[in-house]
Amino acid sequence: MKKVRWGVIGAGGIADRRTIPGMMLCNNAELVAVMEINKELAERCRAKWGCKKAYVTIEDLLADPEIDAVYIATPVVCHAYQAMAAADAGKHILLEKPIAISSEEGQRVIEHCRKKNVLITVGFMMRFGTYVQEMKKAIASGKIGRPVSGYSQFTCWFPDSVGGWGQNRKTAAGGAMMDMGVHCIDLMQYILNTKVRQVAAFQDTLSFRYDVEDSSMVMLRMENGTQCVVQSNFNIPDDAAKWRLEFFGDKGRLLGDTVIGQVDGGKLDEIFLDNPGEYNVQQDKKDIVGEVRNVKFGNFYTREITSFSNTILTGAPVEVPAEDAVQVQRVMEAAYRSNEEQRFIDL
Repeated sequence: MKKVRWGVIGAGGIADRRTIPGMMLCNNAELVAVMEINKELAERCRAKWGCKKAYVTIEDLLADPEIDAVYIATPVVCHAYQAMAAADAGKHILLEKPIAISSEEGQRVIEHCRKKNVLITVGFMMRFGTYVQEMKKAIASGKIGRPVSGYSQFTCWFPDSVGGWGQNRKTAAGGAMMDMGVHCIDLMQYILNTKVRQVAAFQDTLSFRYDVEDSSMVMLRMENGTQCVVQSNFNIPDDAAKWRLEFFGDKGRLLGDTVIGQVDGGKLDEIFLDNPGEYNVQQDKKDIVGEVRNVKFGNFYTREITSFSNTILTGAPVEVPAEDAVQVQRVMEAAYRSNEEQRFIDL
């Protein structure tokens, strides 16, 4: 089977923990080279994953004729110029989220790739989750009736002591929302098959001292009328956190417990009602446990890279268009404006 030959720019961090292991399980992808500015780390990654080459500059990696595509997992501030350099070298691109420091910069990246005739996708790997796909199909088929409400919470513990580019607005573009909430906003739109029409938000730094938000709540009014809330935090201890993705309609519900994150898993509690019944004057609410569906889990990252590699090899449509990432970034920029100006923002 023909394989796409990959190079990884920024081979530590998420690449080493999740994306490269996922790539190793792909039938249509092969890791050729890794790049890290620290020579020792680059060589360690090369040896760990058994690939041919280790580089310390993006220029050397991009000049390698054996590489067809690159995965870029560097600080957000580097995304735009590295992606455009990859396009100049004729390499197809999987770019970590968010796409760039701003939606305007992200749009320039897309236009540059289009001019250079290279494909680009963005790392919204959670779209490939087993239960995410089940939720999308259930809503599309009308199982919960008309969707009226959505909720998501996604967090990590990210104290001041960790430091690094993710706690600096100039290098990360934002905090908890930009890093965590970005996935949830994308999933709300993807699963509901609609876009955000209006945004209101609170952004605060409550627990730590860095200049990005450690607490975020974003309210979204969708084009189809669904009202959604996305909460993302850097200040909830991991052992206390609960990752949730939920949708309610006028005929049922979908409660996703830990169906988001970096591992395909969790539980999906479903209730589908043919007849919602009459008004309950007693309001004696019973805690009804829904049906839990048995599914076969996989690997987000394997599915993500398999999909994009298939697009490169066959010309199939890109499953996660980079344009979607720019649109999500516009939503987040509207959320920051809403907090600053204390008003609703129309998109």
